[in-house]
Amino acid sequence: MTAAPIDLTGRTALVTGAGSGIGRAIALRLAEAGAHIRALDLNTEAAAEVAARTGGEAIVADLSDLPRLDGLDLTADIVVNNAGLQHVSPLPEFEPERFSLLLRVMLEAPFRIIRAALPGMYAKGWGRIVNISSVHGLRASAYKSAYVAAKHGLEGLSKVVALEGGPHGVTSNCVDPGYVRTPLVEGQLADQARVHGIGEDQVLAEVLLAGTAVKRLVEPEEVAETVVFLCGPHTAAMTGTSLVIDGGRTAG
Repeated sequence: MTAAPIDLTGRTALVTGAGSGIGRAIALRLAEAGAHIRALDLNTEAAAEVAARTGGEAIVADLSDLPRLDGLDLTADIVVNNAGLQHVSPLPEFEPERFSLLLRVMLEAPFRIIRAALPGMYAKGWGRIVNISSVHGLRASAYKSAYVAAKHGLEGLSKVVALEGGPHGVTSNCVDPGYVRTPLVEGQLADQARVHGIGEDQVLAEVLLAGTAVKRLVEPEEVAETVVFLCGPHTAAMTGTSLVIDGGRTAG
């Protein structure tokens, strides 16, 4: 028996970092399932392109500007906290302001967005929070103190939302990809080469994919399909958990 396609017609989905990479793939896939897309991104042109392609709306915002974020209309039936950034540096050299920036974008901003969206979800008795975490939300890596701290915090926040939102028909889950074929990962190659003292051509095989069973990058569309699955009709009891798409990295 073939399962019916997931139909999100009538639902509104807010996707952060929707202008490129994983966020763009998620926004396009949710739109394909029928959701009205609210594409939030720092890049005006990228947000507008996704909004135009999906028939949705663009929201241009810097997630590190928390007071500005609090002034936006962030209501939605589905919230996908995806936006992120990376910085690779040994702890003694890790600038405190850079550490704070990563936590604001990847932990404080999701908290504020969820906080703003929950009342509307509670009123409807239905809502889906999907937090794009990482294997770094489950495992640590050297030189990524801020990213690892933010993703671990996001995992905890997601579980609290699951406990509070469950009685109101709201689920909250994390999706934890390994290295995905995105501009963020591609930008890490030079940083990792510098830190490890090897060539960029060696970074992918010897650093990024060294501990994985499946020797390739995850595709953004694979993450997007998992997000849509979590918004479908058969996952109402799936909450407070993390779905890992890491090529087997956390298996060992």
